[in-house]
Amino acid sequence: MKQIPIGKVASVRSGFAFKSKDWLEAGIPVIKIGNVKAGWVVLEGCSFVDEEVARMASDFELNPGDILISMTGHIGEVAKVRSEGRMLLNQRVGKFRIHDQNTLNQDYLYYCLQDKDLKKAMCAHAYGAAQPNISSSLIEQQKIPLPTLLEQKRIAEILSAYDQLIENSQRRIKILETMARNLYREWFVHFRFPGHENSPLIPSPLGDIPKGWEVKKLGEIVEFKSGFAFKSGTFTADGEHRLITIKNVQDGAFNPVSESRMNELPERLPEYCILKDGDILLSLTGNVGRVCLVYDGPFLLNQRVSKLAPIEAFDWALTYCMFRESDMRTKLEQLSNGVAQQNLSPIMAAKMEFALPPRALREQFSIRATPMIQRVIQLYSQIQNLRKTRDLLLPRLLSGQIPHHTPTAEAA
Repeated sequence: MKQIPIGKVASVRSGFAFKSKDWLEAGIPVIKIGNVKAGWVVLEGCSFVDEEVARMASDFELNPGDILISMTGHIGEVAKVRSEGRMLLNQRVGKFRIHDQNTLNQDYLYYCLQDKDLKKAMCAHAYGAAQPNISSSLIEQQKIPLPTLLEQKRIAEILSAYDQLIENSQRRIKILETMARNLYREWFVHFRFPGHENSPLIPSPLGDIPKGWEVKKLGEIVEFKSGFAFKSGTFTADGEHRLITIKNVQDGAFNPVSESRMNELPERLPEYCILKDGDILLSLTGNVGRVCLVYDGPFLLNQRVSKLAPIEAFDWALTYCMFRESDMRTKLEQLSNGVAQQNLSPIMAAKMEFALPPRALREQFSIRATPMIQRVIQLYSQIQNLRKTRDLLLPRLLSGQIPHHTPTAEAA
């Protein structure tokens, strides 16, 4: 199939050079490099600016369907703007502009940019010692196959069917997580649990808590199991066993893509360091207090990440919801030390005091919330399988190895 430079059919423009003094905690969101992840624009962790600054950067407003690319750090990471709402683009994130819609289909370009070989080519052209960078012109020099417009649309339709299923599952995950966490807040933060009318608040070292609740240490309900200190010299690019490091633990989002692997397990590796689906992870370094659920296991638990293991099995959903609370993360951050970067001591975290609800109430919560969180893990696994299938199809469709009337994701 004919290959042409991207610059023949589209151009790349980097975002606006906002200043650090412009950043606010709320306002109009600005999409930065960290918000471009695995095909999606993620608003979590983005920065904000006010209306005055936004007016100066009005030429860099984003629209649904815009294709973005990371030009620094994780070179070639691509995402599509899928949601409505006002957003602005920061520098070092590029936006594609198609020259002629009758020559290049926008969705087709998006999937071309997802091709692993193209990403490798971009990384090979990156420059910069401390952090890799790529320019707009270098991106535009990369080549993509260009079949007829009809063929482009067919390829995009096949692959977008998978993305639609992924998006639907992500919406369901968000709903289920919201339901479980709202139930946790209602019962254990606002104290509006079943029968709360008969449980008056009484003084405690933590403030007023319901009668029958006890002030305990976190270590009395959950164990903080630290990861193993693997030797980097044993890592291989294609090893059988995948390691989970601090990079894989995002706030409420587990990243199953492992950059570190090994073939042989160390002799003294604790059994708990072999992670399985449903395990709860906590970051101990850098952005401490991030919590997520493991899926697509098994994995190996590396140091600077802790596994949260509830002492009572029925406290699994409660543990996850409790550590996902922003108030809990703030407390863990306050416990952290380190000048260059924060470090959280599992020993210190285990000594933190909290209000422990009665066992019967926790069991009631488990009955309601556990199925929700379990379903979340199942949906994450389904998403991962859909991504793998889509990514296998993508290069074959682009190269013409598979006919364009391939069954859709529903049929698969």
